[in-house]
Amino acid sequence: LPAVLHPGITLVISPLISLMKDQVTALNQSGIPAAYINSTLSFAQCREALRRAALSAYKVIYVAPERLHTQMFQNFISQANLALIAVDEAHCVSQWGQDFRPSYLEIASFLQGLPHCPPVGAFTATATPKVREDIVRLLKLRSPFILSQGFNRPNLYFEVRSPKKKETELLRLMERWIDKSGIIYCSTRKNVDKVCNLLREKGYAAARYHAGMGEEERHQAQDDFQFDRARVMVATNAFGMGIDKSNVSFVVHYNMPKDLESYYQEAGRAGRDGEKADCILLYAKGDVVMAQYLISHSRERSLDAALNEELEEREKERLKMMTFYSTTSRCLRAFILRYFGEIAQDTCGNCSSCKGIVRLPKAAKESPTSLSADEGFFTALRLLRNQLAMDQKVPAYVVFSDATLRDMVQKEPTDEETFLQVSGVGEEKNKRYRQVFTHLIRLYLAARDQGTITRADASQMAQTTYNTYRSWTDSEIIRLRAERAQGMTVLAMAKAHERPEEAIEDMLHQLGI
Repeated sequence: LPAVLHPGITLVISPLISLMKDQVTALNQSGIPAAYINSTLSFAQCREALRRAALSAYKVIYVAPERLHTQMFQNFISQANLALIAVDEAHCVSQWGQDFRPSYLEIASFLQGLPHCPPVGAFTATATPKVREDIVRLLKLRSPFILSQGFNRPNLYFEVRSPKKKETELLRLMERWIDKSGIIYCSTRKNVDKVCNLLREKGYAAARYHAGMGEEERHQAQDDFQFDRARVMVATNAFGMGIDKSNVSFVVHYNMPKDLESYYQEAGRAGRDGEKADCILLYAKGDVVMAQYLISHSRERSLDAALNEELEEREKERLKMMTFYSTTSRCLRAFILRYFGEIAQDTCGNCSSCKGIVRLPKAAKESPTSLSADEGFFTALRLLRNQLAMDQKVPAYVVFSDATLRDMVQKEPTDEETFLQVSGVGEEKNKRYRQVFTHLIRLYLAARDQGTITRADASQMAQTTYNTYRSWTDSEIIRLRAERAQGMTVLAMAKAHERPEEAIEDMLHQLGI
């Protein structure tokens, strides 16, 4: 909102190169012009992006911290009309944080070197009180206004299990999450491959992700997960920093992470749509040994010996707290909240300790064909959303989040007035998607009045709607122009192209004819 309201450019400093593209795509789809500058762009592409930025073509520019002091960026920034600078993942500046990055220490000198420094904001989702102090001190923020929204996520259910066989326990859990999307984190590449193969053998659509895979293979796996071609992602902690998928219903940690910051950040990728979600940790004593090994072998060798030793001691302290969490009999949510410096009640009512159980209740068996009215409606909307996302080569949430689709189920919008009342629908998305979604909604409501809806019915309606409003090819547009020039009526063109009249009228309007 500040970026939109202020005149000038908002600069977002972020280490998440893989997330920048998705964020920029989402902004542009919402009518907010944005761009990013990072190592994925060639020299010529960077130069062109900055040239356009200098002409005020963008409201928001994302940049990796390593780019701040390059000559090309310095030339741009010396003349740019900056309204705001936002430092994302600000905990990376602190050696007490779980993601310390030396490049973040250069941000303060960048800010000091600006001819006119605008207001600066620093943002993070996982910072202990000590890390918050470091953010203020190391970024040299002057008397900052500090706001903590709170770490509590009431919709997340927390549980720790200590099974004899993790593979067996995982398969039991997976029976609960039929048709749900989730992430399974493993501490090693070997475990990722083993768990992914196990799930595939049992018929689950699973993808894998770790640093030992080729870049193209990792990109394909991430796309499969984003577009729901793979329901489950099995990954090391290399995955997730670039993910903003809203409909993750469960996160399982197959191995205990090294610290609570990492655990809560990774578990917090569940339930971002506000729906109930499960965060399950499968704990074994061997996980502690593995974590100790990773601590001793995971830091940058370029750091001096004294700093390496200091960082290792801090990581061991965080591992100790993670182990306490994994073995406590007290409220898990209260343990997490207090670790991050918040006051918490002794019980939350939504974790395994408070419920006094060692396993989630089994999910009710669902008919493979018939669906409840609401679930059938949601399924049809979700399938259409996913098709549109694949067509545009963007993550599904960029089109609409699951929360928006569920609001459509409740509101049943069939015209512009009611469609604009749906949560997550603004003017830009109304123009872009109203016709296609209201077409499907009208189809679904008519079918629902006739009786039971099956999965096949929902899928067919989504596919029919998508085919009706599919992207126009160049040859179709040439043909449409010719038909218009010949005086053909909209009705006749609709029949010829096998599309509804409103789709023809919309394209004619876009073409200005």
